[in-house]
Amino acid sequence: MLPLDSRQRSLVWELTKRDVLGRYRGASFGVLWSLISPFLMLMVYTLAFGFILKSRWPGTSGSTQDFALILFAGLSVHGFFAECLTRAPQLILSNVNYVKRVVFPLQMLSWSMMLSAAFHLSMNLLVLLLLKWVWHGEIYWTVALLPLVMLPMLALAVAVSWLVSALAVYFRDVGQFVGVLAAAMLFLSSAIVPVDSVPESYRWVFHLNPLTLIIDQVREVVIWGRTPNWGALVVYGVGVLIFAWVSYRVFDRLRRGFADVL
Repeated sequence: MLPLDSRQRSLVWELTKRDVLGRYRGASFGVLWSLISPFLMLMVYTLAFGFILKSRWPGTSGSTQDFALILFAGLSVHGFFAECLTRAPQLILSNVNYVKRVVFPLQMLSWSMMLSAAFHLSMNLLVLLLLKWVWHGEIYWTVALLPLVMLPMLALAVAVSWLVSALAVYFRDVGQFVGVLAAAMLFLSSAIVPVDSVPESYRWVFHLNPLTLIIDQVREVVIWGRTPNWGALVVYGVGVLIFAWVSYRVFDRLRRGFADVL
């Protein structure tokens, strides 16, 4: 990942703030919806999966509350990555003025988009922790490790955004493909079902999904109060750094033709 100087950090902060506030502009409750929405969604998951479908997570107490929390943790991680993935194709296409009229560090758009999505992810996780405290009466100390668990995923979101946003300028079909990819990454990860419940011959698909490891480690530190698999996270992080370097090189090479295409 590329380090940001003070001017770039200030720019990213302003873009992120504009993105977050713009989403709730005109709403009566404003930014409070960032807390209200995940709370309502958690209630919907509890009702639909817990009481109506009576789904239970293997290896747990079997309570509806446990299943809702486990499911919500996985869906929150997927929701963050899916937002970054599906918004990436329009990052350059919807900011033509930045390409043609001004000297603008276009790579910063990916940072601001990721931080905006990370803000909503943090609100989801805050609701998750509040409900865990209300239902179980405790929050494990391992929650403090959550930023370290999520860090590789944040970097991956930026790297994917660089690659997808650059390719989408030249191949507009990318925007149609990423929606299908985001849905596939949900059902082929441990967000909805534990990998151990999948037939062994298909588990490799779930393990190749970059969401599976992060979802599992978030549940480890938040739901079960265990320390994450540091070895797996280090390997994951190294892979993300290599991918980020490649993605930025591709972005930097393709950006030279953005003005001509747009």
